[in-house]
Amino acid sequence: MYEPYPVPELAQEHKKFRYSSLWTFAKQDLRQLLFLLLIAGLVGIGVGYFWVFIFIALSLFFVLQLHSLYLVNEWISNRPYDVPPNLDGIWGALLFNVYRAQRQERIVQAEMVGLIDRAQSSLVALAEAVVLIDELHQIEWWNPAAEKLLGIQPLDRGRNILTILRQPSFIEYFNHIDQAPDGLKMKSSAFEDHYVQVKLTRFGGESRLLVAYDVTRMHNLEEMRKDFVDNISHELRTPLTVLSGYIETFTDQEELNPRWKRAFDQMQSQTRRMNALVNDLLLLSRLESNKQIAKNQIIEMPSLMNQLFDDAQAYNVDYHHTLNLDIDSHCDLIGSDMELASAFSNLITNAIKYTPKGGTITMGWHDDGEHGIFTVEDTGIGIDPKHLPRLTERFYRVDSARSRQTGGTGLGLAIVKHVLMQHSAYLEIESKENKGSIFKVIFPKERLYQMSE
Repeated sequence: MYEPYPVPELAQEHKKFRYSSLWTFAKQDLRQLLFLLLIAGLVGIGVGYFWVFIFIALSLFFVLQLHSLYLVNEWISNRPYDVPPNLDGIWGALLFNVYRAQRQERIVQAEMVGLIDRAQSSLVALAEAVVLIDELHQIEWWNPAAEKLLGIQPLDRGRNILTILRQPSFIEYFNHIDQAPDGLKMKSSAFEDHYVQVKLTRFGGESRLLVAYDVTRMHNLEEMRKDFVDNISHELRTPLTVLSGYIETFTDQEELNPRWKRAFDQMQSQTRRMNALVNDLLLLSRLESNKQIAKNQIIEMPSLMNQLFDDAQAYNVDYHHTLNLDIDSHCDLIGSDMELASAFSNLITNAIKYTPKGGTITMGWHDDGEHGIFTVEDTGIGIDPKHLPRLTERFYRVDSARSRQTGGTGLGLAIVKHVLMQHSAYLEIESKENKGSIFKVIFPKERLYQMSE
């Protein structure tokens, strides 16, 4: 634990004078003056030159004060860090207070230097790279880990950080920190096949603190997971297709025993559920691996909304909901029509599945001049607010039993989340139990397209 510096003896001794008034010190000078006047008066009366000796006494007192002033000035000018001259009276009090304030200031400075040294030592010991960048984007300081992870060299002090870390992704992140609150994962400029996670934080105006750490192992594990999910999903498709075909063949036979028919119906239902799960896993894997693919198609939203409405009506046959379509925006979207249609369709089918029969589902497309907003509103069972932050996690289910009944895979909202991230959009959910839910997909202005008249 860090121990505070001891209080100097001088400061301790001064505590007894803390509440003394200036009169306490002035009395010493007055006593000296009265003593000189008394001696001069007695001598002056004895020799018959009273006022002459009084004048001499006053002059002597004045000379003593000038001498004290000289000593104070000489100490302050030439040796302020030495012990001050031993003076009485007002000048002694002045010296004492100046010296005490000076010692306390030096204590504070020493404490600050100690804290800075300890902080710097801690940063030097970190395995994470730490870089201080000034308002001109120039490197002020870095720790040894920054040399290993980012390739910063001693000669780089004062250089612009963007001339050292020149990856386009880092330059984009550096200029738009607020758009990536979780930081940026990028390839290391010092080691091939290594990855670092970089996080920038503003401080003191436009200065920045850069923290980076090695995430190569996590990156490799994530790639292994993606490859495994992708490969196993592809391998499962063939046997599932064969099983589904044979089950359908047996189910279609009219002379099949009713007891066996029930078993085959259950197998067919579970095979379809497995197929849906495999398809969702493949779609999610593709979305994760294609983050850099440009999403620049112009999507005619009235046409897409009508297509989604027609698909919803076909899906709604067994649910008998009232479906409404509300379009009050003339803006189209810029993005991937297939991916956005999949995300919107996921939200619509969820609303249909989790709304008791005879409910109302409203699909909408709106804009407020700054954002495009796709909405799905239902009168369904609603969601407890405690579940809302985790809804887009893979395989997260509010009610597992109900999800199995409806044939949900637990990946729908995870797919929606990935599609929206790639379109700079985000999902807002408003819900109350037994009162329905509103899912809003909010797109930035940059994703809106409006033909000029």
